[in-house]
Amino acid sequence: MFQIPGLLFWLVVIPYCIGMVPAALLAEERRDPGFLMLAGYFTMWALYGTVTIPVVLFVKYDNFIIASDCFMVLSILCAAGGVGLMYRRRKNSVTDHGRTAFADYMRQMPWAERLEWMLFLILLGFQLYKAAVYASFDGDDAYYVVESLIAQQADTMYSILPYTGRHTGLDIRHALAVFPMWIAFVADKSHIHATILSHTVLPLVLVPLGYLVYYEIGRVLFKERPADGEQVFCRENLPAFMILMAMFQIFGNVSIYTNETFFLTRTWQGKAVAGSLVIPALLWLFLLLNQRPDRQDKPDRRRHRAKKRDGGGVRFPRAGLWFLLVCVNMTAGICSSIAVFLVSVLMAAAAFCLAIVERDYKVVIRMGAVCIPNAVYVLTYLLVAYGYLLR
Repeated sequence: MFQIPGLLFWLVVIPYCIGMVPAALLAEERRDPGFLMLAGYFTMWALYGTVTIPVVLFVKYDNFIIASDCFMVLSILCAAGGVGLMYRRRKNSVTDHGRTAFADYMRQMPWAERLEWMLFLILLGFQLYKAAVYASFDGDDAYYVVESLIAQQADTMYSILPYTGRHTGLDIRHALAVFPMWIAFVADKSHIHATILSHTVLPLVLVPLGYLVYYEIGRVLFKERPADGEQVFCRENLPAFMILMAMFQIFGNVSIYTNETFFLTRTWQGKAVAGSLVIPALLWLFLLLNQRPDRQDKPDRRRHRAKKRDGGGVRFPRAGLWFLLVCVNMTAGICSSIAVFLVSVLMAAAAFCLAIVERDYKVVIRMGAVCIPNAVYVLTYLLVAYGYLLR
């Protein structure tokens, strides 16, 4: 009876409202529903890792109950705070840029473009149908899904070995990657079996989120600057780009190790989320961070300052992006321990490129500050692995 409302609350309402927190730190034109949903999920996952990892390390008995209660309270408070911040921003804004732009976009869309979007939706529906109805089972389910089920039914995290059912010590290889515990949390609050949630429900959520990241990347890539200097969206290229990405996902199963295979057949596993959501989200944020009003022409800078005086901008227009970049890095930690190393290397390469493009060495310092949670994660991993930090 409460399963569907519980799923909608924890998989749609709470992430969307939490996403208003970083969105309130951005300029008005970036506060679209897609950005809110993505920002909400990454912020929510970062918050879950911040709450749960210390509980896993320092609390031995009934630690799942403690972590779930703390996360539930904090997530609801963050969602309420996000709604309050967004209401305050919209109250001070003189226009509704996102709604107006979307209405104009739908009204002016040619039929050829409508057919392309329809083709993409057909491909997406086909993938969702296959992922939910013809669920794939592999050997990793014997560990990851069972860990979620044990946490849901025994109220303990990483204290029982899934293969034998006996009590065991802390397995540092998996203990810091608490994404299965988030699945257990959603399953517990929604009153649904963790296995059903993993194999049937989560593909219907995580697969569209993956394509939402690609959509946001396409919005950044397919922009052009006309003669007046203002960037506009070259929308006719976006549906073709989304169709191409959908075809890559469908026909990318050339090996069991490809990202496309994990994206559609192991969607609920942390390493699949790291490859399909975290790394593409990092690339998306790198593209957004490379777009700065003060790097445009002088007329654009004057328009930007005028917009801030009208209430449509914020004092630090990229603060939300840096905050979200921290959350994406923290999400990599709850997905997979090795993903922390991968995203740190990617951050270092991006810092080097952005420093050259912007001719500002401070970018390297800011990127290094973003990676502080990664350094803390690695240090904690080493301390536990060598026996210096045990519960």
